[in-house]
Amino acid sequence: MPQGSFPSDYHGRPFHDDTGPAGAQLVPGRLMCAYYDLGGEGVAFHDASDRNQGSGLLNPLDGDYLNGFRADEPVGISYTKGNGIDDHRFNTVQPDLGVLYVGWTAPGNWLRYTVDVTGPGPFTATLLYTAPQGGAVALTVDDAPVTDVVDVPSTADDADNVPWRQAHHWAQLTFPFPPVTPGRHVLTLHTVRTGLMNYAWLNIERVHI
Repeated sequence: MPQGSFPSDYHGRPFHDDTGPAGAQLVPGRLMCAYYDLGGEGVAFHDASDRNQGSGLLNPLDGDYLNGFRADEPVGISYTKGNGIDDHRFNTVQPDLGVLYVGWTAPGNWLRYTVDVTGPGPFTATLLYTAPQGGAVALTVDDAPVTDVVDVPSTADDADNVPWRQAHHWAQLTFPFPPVTPGRHVLTLHTVRTGLMNYAWLNIERVHI
């Protein structure tokens, strides 16, 4: 069981706003990828982009909560939409609509989440994602590896003749997540290879042996 503890020099803090959740996300539970910590570049996230490619660019700043979500940060964020954008027959898994996700990912990007581990493992982690060119991710807890590099299968489908929609083929990927000492920790999601992936949520569930 990894025995790491919450890093004393970490200055990020759990995401909160006037509409969304407040407080650390829970393990076991569903970690929403767009709710990465507050704290800014180099603390709560690393992203080489100079602006949010979703909120305020793809999605107009028209006062809608989803369109403007975290628009002042460079991490690209959008949300699942209808009208054949994210709801179509090329999905392996049909996502709920209106779900925020992190996109425009690139190798070397990472996102940190303050989590409260409320029970023992081992666990499994299931990622809701798209990956038109495949890729790889990894997870660390308190800066210590808890997974190997996880290969992410491509979600491309040659039968879809709408080129931009290749980035909107949703699927799930499940992989092992080891026991972690109960208490508060910092979980980091790393984009390791290829990028161009979208991450909606990471569902971490206890495995009953």
